[in-house]
Amino acid sequence: MKEMTCNQLGGACDKVFKAETFQEIAQQSQQHGMEMMKQNDKSHLEATNKMRNMTEEEVNMWMKEKKAEFENL
Repeated sequence: MKEMTCNQLGGACDKVFKAETFQEIAQQSQQHGMEMMKQNDKSHLEATNKMRNMTEEEVNMWMKEKKAEFENL
């Protein structure tokens, strides 16, 4: 079981996610982000907007880096 925080995954807090695979941890992070957006959490809204403003190439590179970080835990 590996752990990463919301901050490590591009979010805005120290919530810890635990999963066996990067796909599972990414899904947990995304669900958390949606919950925080529903609550109008300013810091999470800013983090989400930053991600939305990335190009497809930037998103792909970011995902590759985060997956490698997860795999190296």
